[in-house]
Amino acid sequence: MSLPRLALAVIGDEIGPSLDEMISFCSEHEVRRLDMRTVDGKNLLGLSLEEGSAIARRLEKEGLSVPTFVSPLLKWAAPGKGTEGGKVDFAFDPSECPTDDPLVHAFDMATVFGAEKIRVFSHLRYPGYKPTDLIGRFERLSDLGLTYSIAVEIENEPVCNIGSITDLADFFTAFGEAMDPNPMPPHLKPLIDISNAWSIGKPPTDAEISQLAPLVDLIHLKDRDTTAKRTVPLGDGDVPWAMELTRLLTAAAGAPHPVREIYASIETHCPQDGRNATARSVAGLRRIAAEIGVEVV
Repeated sequence: MSLPRLALAVIGDEIGPSLDEMISFCSEHEVRRLDMRTVDGKNLLGLSLEEGSAIARRLEKEGLSVPTFVSPLLKWAAPGKGTEGGKVDFAFDPSECPTDDPLVHAFDMATVFGAEKIRVFSHLRYPGYKPTDLIGRFERLSDLGLTYSIAVEIENEPVCNIGSITDLADFFTAFGEAMDPNPMPPHLKPLIDISNAWSIGKPPTDAEISQLAPLVDLIHLKDRDTTAKRTVPLGDGDVPWAMELTRLLTAAAGAPHPVREIYASIETHCPQDGRNATARSVAGLRRIAAEIGVEVV
């Protein structure tokens, strides 16, 4: 059984804030895919479509594609709910969106960049959360995904309600039950972030990977020094990436309708040395993939 190949991407602002830094990095390290979130400290969701289009034209001229709009959708408090507090990386206030509907604007922006996927969250964590709380929200996002032909990628993020891969599996179970007897929308996907799960002491179980892997077409990659409680370049930390990738890709390959390719996006999270840490992470992925016999393209 052959394992899916990995389509390498990097998140642009993990390299540096400017477009020039992102482009030069991709040229230097032979990377052709650039997932976009912010430019010069401004989130794309807060820009006009004209501003986004100017950035997209520059990237296209440089021969770079944008598979995923790494949006901050729902990385804010749910209406009528508080939060448990804590630091929120790349926080976004939806009032900063230039239109009245940040969900529609996000899909419009993703279309401007030619993105096939859009990353979303699950509102900042609040007491008493239940997976069914999110059904209505994700029904709308699912409808938008269908309308725009863009995959909706739900990431496990510790500060949000879906914080672990356990939470991700629970949500997909709840959503599937709510849709029954209709099938799950095919463009609603789990964006598995294994390092996020390790960072909160909840590595994914075999059962969770077996449940979610058949739906996966995108993963985020970073590493964790669990003793120091900090993020480190891929391959430099304690996450057993060779084992984790083998487990995930094997489960994906055994699905009823296996994919041939999964996007692997480097989300370095080492702002003190972003460019170098991202370079080490790209090299780390290529090295680990070679060890387990997986092609990186």
